[in-house]
Amino acid sequence: MKIVVALDSFKGSLSAERACAIVAHSLKEALPEAEVEARPMADGGEGTARAILGARSGRWVARRAMGPLPDRVVEAGYAWLEDDRTAVVEMASASGLTLLAPGERNPLKTTTHGTGELVRAAIEQGARRILLAVGGSATVDGGVGAAMAVGWQFADARGVPVGLGGGELQRIARFQAPDPWKPPPVEVLCDVTHGLCGPEGAARVFGPQKGATPAMVERLDAGLRQLARLVQANLGLDLLALPGGGAAGGLAAGAVAFMNAQLVPGVQAVMEVVRLADALIGADWVITGEGRLDDTSLCGKVVSGVAALARKKGARVAVLAGTVALPSRMWRRAGMDMAIACAPAGMSAAEAMTRAEELLAGAADSLARTLAVGTR
Repeated sequence: MKIVVALDSFKGSLSAERACAIVAHSLKEALPEAEVEARPMADGGEGTARAILGARSGRWVARRAMGPLPDRVVEAGYAWLEDDRTAVVEMASASGLTLLAPGERNPLKTTTHGTGELVRAAIEQGARRILLAVGGSATVDGGVGAAMAVGWQFADARGVPVGLGGGELQRIARFQAPDPWKPPPVEVLCDVTHGLCGPEGAARVFGPQKGATPAMVERLDAGLRQLARLVQANLGLDLLALPGGGAAGGLAAGAVAFMNAQLVPGVQAVMEVVRLADALIGADWVITGEGRLDDTSLCGKVVSGVAALARKKGARVAVLAGTVALPSRMWRRAGMDMAIACAPAGMSAAEAMTRAEELLAGAADSLARTLAVGTR
């Protein structure tokens, strides 16, 4: 029997690598003759770079970079896959919301400059492909800070360079590309469809969770709209019509405009980079999972993406989740054969997260016993 273990992280408690290791250990104990292969997964959010390193032979390249606030330096970095010279830059490591205390969150001041520094470092290292994971950002600057870091210049109507942060967007009247500017292919791992501006745009949907007041939201939305007008006039790109352009406070749109990036579904890109399809050749079972199996799990998330690929490869699918909040007919319709909740009914989320390793190991042991019976 061949089993592939491809779990996402259990948010707030277990990394994808640790979750996969726990499940793989239980399977090997119960099924010593089975071939068990781990492929940690992610959807383009926080933890993507580390998950990819857990599935591929690569290394972490440590870099100091500007943090979400211009006066702060953070220890950041990116994943480097030497065999195909791919860099995986995770914006949360330099420009993430978790790097700020709640009282420091202010998208008028926060910037993606540090993320751009990581992109520049990867280019200088000779990257042939850059994956940009944009989950967990603290910013609403339209990617202008990142563009500055790779050499773009932004100025006001008098030619005075503008500062960093979303509050400076309305001052921008002109910009200039670095010369020469031939970046390698950049792919933004993007799972949201929110546009850059408007009621479902970056400022109004994501701004409040990043510290924006209603007045800030209006100012940020106007600034992003101003940036989109300039890009349309000078580069011929309609960022306002770009599905997903509002991801990461507009960094997705900015990367398209200033890094020639493409927006790609995060799960699909990660499955390709970790070579999950190759691992699934000849697999009998695929074990996937996440912290909570609910209706959002069926919309471009790891569990549904892995299940769909497993089905194409002829493998059966079992899901281990902290809690299962979907009726069986829905997860079965999505191609899953089993769904097991790690936490018992009635256990609080706080306790479940504290005991995450123990609970996942218990669920994995139960699954392993079930699979062992099926092989007799």
